[in-house]
This record gives sequence, C-alpha cells and structure tokens, in this order.
Amino acid sequence: MGLLSQLKQNYKTLSIVGMAKNAGKTTALNYLIEEAMDEGVVLGITSTGRDGESTDLVTGTDKPKVFLDAGTIVSVPVKLYELADAGLEILSMTNYSTALGQIMICRVAESGYVQIAGPVNTKDHKKMCGEMLSFGAELILIDGAIDRKSIAAPDTSDAIILATGAVLSRSMKKVVEETAHIIELYQLPALEDGAGKDLIVKNQAKEKIMLVKGKHVVVLDLKTGLTAGKFLDEAIDEETDYIYIPGALTKSVISEIHPTKMKKVEFILKDPTKIFIEAALWQQLRKKGFTVKVLENIKVAALTVNPYSPAGYAFEHELLLREMRTAALGIPVIDVKLGGGLNEVI
Repeated sequence: MGLLSQLKQNYKTLSIVGMAKNAGKTTALNYLIEEAMDEGVVLGITSTGRDGESTDLVTGTDKPKVFLDAGTIVSVPVKLYELADAGLEILSMTNYSTALGQIMICRVAESGYVQIAGPVNTKDHKKMCGEMLSFGAELILIDGAIDRKSIAAPDTSDAIILATGAVLSRSMKKVVEETAHIIELYQLPALEDGAGKDLIVKNQAKEKIMLVKGKHVVVLDLKTGLTAGKFLDEAIDEETDYIYIPGALTKSVISEIHPTKMKKVEFILKDPTKIFIEAALWQQLRKKGFTVKVLENIKVAALTVNPYSPAGYAFEHELLLREMRTAALGIPVIDVKLGGGLNEVI
C-alpha cells in the first residue's frame, strides 16, 4: 500500500507545507497525484495561493507544472481557466474571489496541466474543501503556496505533509536538525482538559495575554508577547499556573522572565505556528525547564525530502533519507525526487 492510500484512511484534507521555498513542495504534490492515478483515488486539489505555473512568478526560476488526471476535482479561478491544458468541466461557480477572479470548482474531464488557486482566507478555504468533498473528492490536497505558517495551522486541514530538503542548508546535519525542530514544535502536547483550559478558552476571544491562577484568570492589556516580557515577569507570582499568549512567542519574551519564574509556569499558545524560537535556543530553554503547550497541535502525517538544492549542490539521498527517518520518530518519510519506499513504521 502506498503513502496516499494510507493517508486516505486517516484524513480528508491535507496541507502540503514547505520548510522553505524550493523545498520540493510541488514535487511532493505531483508525487501524490501520480500515486492517486495509479491507485484510482479521486483527489481534490486546491491552493492557498497559485500553483502549477511553469515559472516562479517571484524568483523567475523554473517550477514543476501540475498534471491532473481525469476525474480530479480542482479549484481554478476564472483568469486561469483558459490557461489550462486539461479539459475542465465547471461544477460550481463559488462566491470566493481572488486577484485572479472568482473561484470555480471543476472536474478534470480530460487529463492535462492545470494552474490552481483557491481562497486565501482559512474559513473560506475550509468551506470550499467541504464542497469539493461533496463533488466526490476522496482526499483533498492543499498546496500552501503563500504562507508556510498559516497553511500549517490546524484550522486549515486535518494534518500536514511537511516538505524539506537541501535548500535549507549546505549542511545535512543542519537540515535534519531544523526539520526535527519543526516536527517537535508542531507536535507539542495539547493542554489537558480542566479548569485552567476552561478559563483560557472562555476568555480566548479577547485576544489578550492572560495568566491563570488557580480558579481565577488575570487578563493583561497586551495582545502580543513581542514587548510583554518584563510585564509578564512582574505579573508572575506563586499562584500562576499558566500564561496564555495569543500572538507570537519569541526569544525576547522569554529572555525578560526570570528563570526561576519561567520554570514554575506553563506557556500556552493557540497552536504551534505562533512559536518563533530557533532550534538551538529552544533546546537550551527546554533543559532549563521551559514548558510550552498548545490548545491544538498539528498532526504531521508524512515528511518528504528533496536532496537537491537550486544552488547546485545535493546530498547523498539514501543517507539523507536514513537520517531524516531517525529524526522523524516514526513519521513516514519519502524521497519524492528519487523514489524510495516508506518507513516500516507508519
């Protein structure tokens, strides 16, 4: 059984998230599309930006095009409809608009290349995915063409496929470490059910930093943690159990909190996309007792690796695959460029 068939058993929507530009995200998408063609799976394909064009509109470099098999359900804006090499049957004119025009949901009637785009707004995207499922898609793949952080958010899809590769660094060790760091962040433990979580959820809509002290909550007049470090240090006392931060968690927030206070509390975030702390510092903080939990974590369904960098260098693919599988702790890892089977542990 291939990767796609296994994913289809557990998920309805999957976002493909690149660790960086040119990490192999579109190549991973094409790999899964080919598996779907081989196994007769009806895919739904959409994007949070634009994908499938032959040239990157930002960098001017070549991009892999997206070839869709007959029967695939796809979102296409009006201005890209005429550019499709494939024959497209329009199933629905949606109310979702982009800079490229109104989004249409189409069924591929004749196989060929298609440029894809979808709503940028997460709420609209989720509704449109529901419509694509109603038209017969068995699994929807969402290409995160604009913002890596937002497309990874758990509101967007059931889980993500993380695309990583040599483009991150000339050092394979660093590529593996950075990827393992993101996997660790995305799979942080969720805050346990209880009075503390109830208080946070009840006051979450205020979008303010709050401290939970036993059965009470103190809401600070601060929306983000970017300049909140010294205020948090002053506010933390012996009764503080949790600090909820609705915005970004950065190095500056942590550095201004006394280490003895930091060890006594748990930091709570909406989801892991709010964390902006690099791998080495993260590990140092963890050793000092720094604890972060989230209201909702991100399921990493699979990891794809690309051993080639557009800069002209490459890693030995079997070694990269082996190192990444060791670091990925049982998550399926595949080399979509050169092939290679799944991990034995799925």
